[in-house]
Amino acid sequence: MPELPEMENYRRLLNQKIAGQMITEVEINRDKSVNVDPNHFIRAVANQRVVTVDRRGKHLLFRLDNKQVLLLHLMLGGWMYFGTEEDKPERTIQVRLSFGQYHLYFIGLRLGYLHLHNEQTVQKELADLGPEPLEPSFTVQEFLNLLGERRSKIKTKLLDQEFIAGIGNCYSDEICYHAGIKTKRSIEDIGEPERIQLYHSMRHVLLNALKLGGYMENPLFQGDNLTGGYTNRCLVYDREGDKCNRCGGTIIKEMISSRKTFFCSNCQK
Repeated sequence: MPELPEMENYRRLLNQKIAGQMITEVEINRDKSVNVDPNHFIRAVANQRVVTVDRRGKHLLFRLDNKQVLLLHLMLGGWMYFGTEEDKPERTIQVRLSFGQYHLYFIGLRLGYLHLHNEQTVQKELADLGPEPLEPSFTVQEFLNLLGERRSKIKTKLLDQEFIAGIGNCYSDEICYHAGIKTKRSIEDIGEPERIQLYHSMRHVLLNALKLGGYMENPLFQGDNLTGGYTNRCLVYDREGDKCNRCGGTIIKEMISSRKTFFCSNCQK
């Protein structure tokens, strides 16, 4: 599932491609991918300009000039492609937004969605999300205050979108690895020096992944050499049985709250 670096990478690239552009046509091939009657969706979106594309956690918000907002959550298996009819992927398209001869294709929206909202309802949808971990206002002290006396496993808490927005299965493991902390440790057993390190590791991993374009497998457009640059850079995630690059130990896979988790059996404590 795309996480903060992937969605922020999409946001930046999409603003370069479609901000200020008019949506000339809308096609919906799967009614369940939208939250209103498809005809209503099309009437509300067609012939509107995309003012900007914002992000909140793992969501993208396409803000239109009629004050409507398209709220995107790709969920598991979802991705996008921007291009012409000639170079589009040979995949089933759930929703298509056209910008003249160029189109933004939404692919794999079986669990994901593109919902139509106004500003009030979209804020209500996102109200429960926790702070953005890369915002300057989210300081180490804010992080320490947030952890407080909580008692769950650190991996479980990092995945909690009401705790911190945007971190998922992959980056929770990478963050804990960078910090040298086992993902299954309980928060109450982690002292302040390790908590501070966890904060700095969180920022380091997310910023590095963003710089490299995240781990999406498919480019956003023809000639996109950025998206997916982090795919082969994970140090523990999905590397069961491999040697740790830091200490030579073995990468272990276990399940925590029905989620697979990867860590080094030797250098994470």
